[in-house]
Amino acid sequence: MRLHRNLVFATMDALNEIFNNGKYADKVIEQTLKRDKRWGSRDRSFIAETVYDIVRWKRLYAEIAEVKEPFDRENLFRLFTVWATLRGITLPDWPQFEGTPIRRIKGKFDSLSKIRKYRESIPDWMDELGVKELGEKVWEKEIAALNQQAPVILRANTLKTTKDKLRSALKDEEIISEPLKGYKSALKLEERGNVFRTQAFKNGFFEVQDASSQLVAEFLEVEPGMRVVDTCAGAGGKTLHLAALMENKGQIIATDIYGNKLKELKRRAKRAGAHNIDPRAIDSTKVIKKLYGTADRVLIDSPCSGLGVLSRNPDAKWKLQPEFIDRLIKTQAEIIETYSRIVKPGGKMVYATCSVLPSENEKQVENFLKNTEEGKKIKLVKEQKILSSETGFDGFYMALLEKKA
Repeated sequence: MRLHRNLVFATMDALNEIFNNGKYADKVIEQTLKRDKRWGSRDRSFIAETVYDIVRWKRLYAEIAEVKEPFDRENLFRLFTVWATLRGITLPDWPQFEGTPIRRIKGKFDSLSKIRKYRESIPDWMDELGVKELGEKVWEKEIAALNQQAPVILRANTLKTTKDKLRSALKDEEIISEPLKGYKSALKLEERGNVFRTQAFKNGFFEVQDASSQLVAEFLEVEPGMRVVDTCAGAGGKTLHLAALMENKGQIIATDIYGNKLKELKRRAKRAGAHNIDPRAIDSTKVIKKLYGTADRVLIDSPCSGLGVLSRNPDAKWKLQPEFIDRLIKTQAEIIETYSRIVKPGGKMVYATCSVLPSENEKQVENFLKNTEEGKKIKLVKEQKILSSETGFDGFYMALLEKKA
């Protein structure tokens, strides 16, 4: 591989924004890729994948390069040098790469790879928490799986097409995909590519949605004609799936505390041809209280640490803090207790997270059922824990709960 100066420099600028200015990697990459219209798909994927790689392995590379944060320009080049050397890329004759100790880099990599927190490039506290919650054996496998690049999975929008028709339409646009066994509407792309430019996307034939995430709406057991409340709808990936499962019949009230996310949901719903969604911003407690006891089904896709989706959000490893997780667990407990009141007697709800930590998942549900007034009116029907190390997809948890009639 030959390195091109403008691509390498764009990568350095992106890393500076992420590491030194606290910006989110996906947003920075999106902005960076707009810088030069002449860049082809190979140039774009070089920038995106290199940035994500260096973000993912920041701790390991910084240790090998002997640099500490905040990283100046020279330090960022040293991180890049480690990345390129470990990939066997020949470094060009640029002043930034003078005197690169190739043999020492490889030697340090070999010795540090024997220590999990460096090998998997994670903060000490995260390694300790993973072991405490999941046990040494499971955590070892799980964090290794969460460091793999996430595959691109699509969900066929059954309001407009079928999985087979979508596959065929994508093939016509030279995008090859495979159906996933055990996932009703999922297609996995053979190669990464910008699917948002396809006519199939513009026609609303699919959404990009991880395979594990696609199981959540199905877990809620919705039927056409029901009244469903999606309480933490966000930009609506699962809301749109619910609309498809309900065949556009009945009503989905999509609530969120962030109005701008609901605007995005409206835009996506229009493209998907989903007409039974009623977005409502939670600007006061009245919005939720009005819904108490009215819904056949409630989805609580709870805010969480996101530890199950590190493969697609590697910068979360550096942004998360243990205090934040402690606060989050309290918030989750409040959410499940408040939003469970929306379910009418005989109705069902799903509590779900994209975390692999029992403290955010089964322990949260157990605590709700045992120790709250609302929880005593509800029983656990079934739960499912999805580990990335077992499926190759995101880590998730979901519990189906039923309010006694």
